[in-house]
This record gives sequence, structure tokens and C-alpha cells, in this order.
Amino acid sequence: MMADSKVDLPERHFNQLRSLVYDHTGISLSESKKELVRRRFSPRLRELGLRNFGEYCELISEGQTQELTHFVNAITTNLTSFFREPHHFEYLENQLLPRLIESKGAHKKLRIWSAGCSTGEEPYSIAISLQKAIPQIGLWDIKILATDIDTNILARAKQGVYSVDRVEGLPGHRVKGWFYKGRGDNSSNVKVSPKLQEMIHFKRLNLMSPWPLKNHFDIIFCRNVMIYFDDQTQKRLIGRFCELQMEGSHLFLGHSESLYRVTSQYDLIGHTVYQRVNGAQRVSYA
Repeated sequence: MMADSKVDLPERHFNQLRSLVYDHTGISLSESKKELVRRRFSPRLRELGLRNFGEYCELISEGQTQELTHFVNAITTNLTSFFREPHHFEYLENQLLPRLIESKGAHKKLRIWSAGCSTGEEPYSIAISLQKAIPQIGLWDIKILATDIDTNILARAKQGVYSVDRVEGLPGHRVKGWFYKGRGDNSSNVKVSPKLQEMIHFKRLNLMSPWPLKNHFDIIFCRNVMIYFDDQTQKRLIGRFCELQMEGSHLFLGHSESLYRVTSQYDLIGHTVYQRVNGAQRVSYA
């Protein structure tokens, strides 16, 4: 008999899945997530014709690449919106970017990473902020790297198509010129401007795996990602960010995240906005 939506998840199999999730994604699942795991994976058991979670654990443990992709996609949480935590974008447009423009001088190169970009709202919001804040942006060499572990949502992010209600609550200046209303069968959707899409390179990346990244990043957004990691994984992740950021670069975290007791390599300079420092040379802004 195939598994149905009410299939039981024994404690031993839940713990095995927790271990597999941690090994492959760095996400630390608490005991309270057992029902969530059962709901998310039960449909996959049905699709595969498996009888129980024990058989699924065996399948994942075998390391089949295709099933590992399904496994990771099922467990990751993708909650986001355009200009989420708006104070970050106000700071980016009104304070950080003007200072960066001045400090760069003739070296008009800017590299930004949206780590854990989900369905793309964050990198597109960053791109809009750049377009607004940088005069003669066409003269700049700007690239936004947007990464996520979930292949399904990356495909959606690349398309840049969203339901109208995703932008209805935004101020007019955030929408005008950057979102195009669909027609006919697509009248309930909007599509982001190709000008924004050209600024962004979407790529699958597991934050727990080796990173094929060589550039240093002026700005890294990694918001509402660390909340799923334990202390050791957080420290390892931030240490790797440090290696990709020079002194004075910036790191944006989510509203409930903090680097307190995680690292001394970043100074808190605003509400979950951090600046990379070098040893005793610590810089902060009011």
C-alpha cells in the first residue's frame, strides 16, 4: 500500500531525516518540526510509491542526486516579499550607496550577493534601489549574484513573473517603470523590467558546500537564513562571508538574527546592518 497524507513518521525516522537535512543543508530542525516534516515529505513518498518513511530514509541515504534535489526543495522555506524589512532598503539607498559612490571614485565596480534569494523579490528590490540611487548607472560595472539551494524557486525567480498582489502594497515609486502588467490570460500577473533582470545572475548554491566564488562583495544580503542554523554552522558561514568581504563592506541580516557571540569581524552599525572590520580598526556610523 502506498503512503498517504496520514502516513506515520516514527521518531527514529524523524531523527534520521533531521540528520540528513543538517548534513545536506545545514538547517537544524527542532523537535517541534516533526509534523511539518511529515506533511512536506508525505506527498513525495506517494509519488515514489514508498510504503513508509524508513524506505525514504534509505533512498536519501543512497545519495541519488535527483532525489537529493527533491529532498532539499521540500524542506527549504521560501517566505519573502518585495522590499521586505524596508529599513534596509532605505539605508541602502540613502546612506550606503551614496558613500560607496564617493569612495569608489573612478573605479565604478560594484558586486552584491543575495544569499538565499528565494523567489527573487530580494535581488529585484536591490536592483531597483541601485537604479534609484546611482546616477548614470549605465557607466557602472554592477553585478548582483542571487543564489538559493532550491532549484524550483530559482526557476521562478529567473522568470521574474509575480501575481499582482505581490506589488499592490508598494509605494508608486517602487513600482512605476519596473513592473509591467500582463494582458489577457496574464492580466493577474506582473513581470519585472528586463533592465533589472540583466543586473542579476541567478545560480544554485548550497551555503554548506564549497563556493565557486572569486569576487569580493561590497554588500551581502543573507536575511532570515541563519535562523535555521545552529551556532556552529552560523560561525562557519559568517567566517566564509568574511573571506569574501574587504574591510568596510556590508552585511545585511534578518530582523531576528544577530552576530552577537558569533564573530568580532563585523560591527553592528544599524538595525541588523553590519560592517566588515579589520582587527582593531573599527568603523561605525550614526
